[in-house]
Amino acid sequence: MKLPTLLASVVLAALPAFAAEPALTLNVWPGTPPGDKADLKADEQMKPGNLLTGTVATPTLTVYRPAKDKDTGAAVLICPGGGFYQLSMADEGAGVATWLNSIGVTGILLKYRIPNREGMPRYMAGLQDAQRSMSIIRSKAAEWGIDPKRVGIIGFSAGGQLVADVETNYDKRMYDPVDDMDKAPTRPDFAFDIYPGGIAARASAVPALSEDVKVTKDFPPTFLSISGDDKGGPENAIYFYLALKKAGVPAELHVWSEGGHGYGIRPSSGPHADWPERAAAWMAFRGLLKPTAATK
Repeated sequence: MKLPTLLASVVLAALPAFAAEPALTLNVWPGTPPGDKADLKADEQMKPGNLLTGTVATPTLTVYRPAKDKDTGAAVLICPGGGFYQLSMADEGAGVATWLNSIGVTGILLKYRIPNREGMPRYMAGLQDAQRSMSIIRSKAAEWGIDPKRVGIIGFSAGGQLVADVETNYDKRMYDPVDDMDKAPTRPDFAFDIYPGGIAARASAVPALSEDVKVTKDFPPTFLSISGDDKGGPENAIYFYLALKKAGVPAELHVWSEGGHGYGIRPSSGPHADWPERAAAWMAFRGLLKPTAATK
């Protein structure tokens, strides 16, 4: 299932103008999120370009469904980037959901908590939100027409760190269960890590991953994309890929000659803009784009 490059460029160019409409939005937590204070006030502000800044006190999931005749039953949780102090809700969020819908996949955008909470590692609030979201999606699979065995995750930059953290902690929930939804597994069935940050160990004399990312054979198949001139360091994706291969996890890595960092789903003449086409081909090869009984 390979789209010609020209066609892929046309599709991507049209995404911002024809953004998908969400089917529903729901809160991630039934009450106060773990580690937060009940009186924490939101201070969310949208800047030009749909960049969310301030304090996200109530994390949410926004569900974007594909057309019925395209629906494959697969779903992907979307974790935008922003350094854990802001969220790129368009180029790394709603635009990604629109692309997923175009290939028959439900896109579920996570607005996770920012900034990092006092007394927690900077990624922890987002990790808790992402783990809870994976459980919600699986618990709602029948209602949403999703195959619970085809639930993936995609993350960009800081959201890419969340992807690796969710993969690492698939057997360890980072909060106390709050309801029956938390009985559903948090492990993704497949994952995409696009220009991730925070995965490579800093100031290490040898190539190494952060101590928070511990790759095992139980990680899901993972697709990685990075540019050689990424300001966050291409090592984040490259070291991750090498660890996945060493563990025997099916993985695919694309290192583009240019592209920098933070381009998301925006159209471009550069080769890095082909990552959605390559990701769709990877999904098709793995049989993730074949309709299942969940869509009937």
